[in-house]
Amino acid sequence: MRKNLLLTFLVVLFFSLNSMAQTTETKEANPADVASLDAIMKAVYDVISGDAGKARDWDRFRTLFHKDARLIPSGKNPQTNVVGANALSPEDYIKRASARMAQEGFFEREKARRVEIYGNIAHVFSTYESFHSLSDKKPFIRGINSFQLLNDGKRWWVITIFWQGETTDNPIPKKYLKSKK
Repeated sequence: MRKNLLLTFLVVLFFSLNSMAQTTETKEANPADVASLDAIMKAVYDVISGDAGKARDWDRFRTLFHKDARLIPSGKNPQTNVVGANALSPEDYIKRASARMAQEGFFEREKARRVEIYGNIAHVFSTYESFHSLSDKKPFIRGINSFQLLNDGKRWWVITIFWQGETTDNPIPKKYLKSKK
């Protein structure tokens, strides 16, 4: 009797955990978003961009990132002049950015790219320009996104996006304003 009760409990626990795991998994990536380095870079910029009042497709965003991915904004605190960085999970980034992106409108475009690939890893220095609207002629900020990506043999994954915005005392060097592949 005791063995049957224990076995029943373990079977119920197994199926409960299995069904919970299935409901928390993210959807599969669109193969067109992750088939090439160019495709995943385009998808990242596309999914975070949109007009004010437009919700972003955060499910699509999640599919681009490895389960251990990090997004890391960096820069100088204007009050203290201390340079720092803050590592975020994709979920943390969504929580931090979604309301402001939808409220203000946010479009980020890649201006230039430099790529280094070794085996299954890639490093991409992607110079960006950010706008509040597609009709804006001048970006409100520019900077460099440093992407680290992994190709697992089936698709590309974003492992890290580490970025810094341009400032008057730290302008983007001219060599990063032209693509080099």
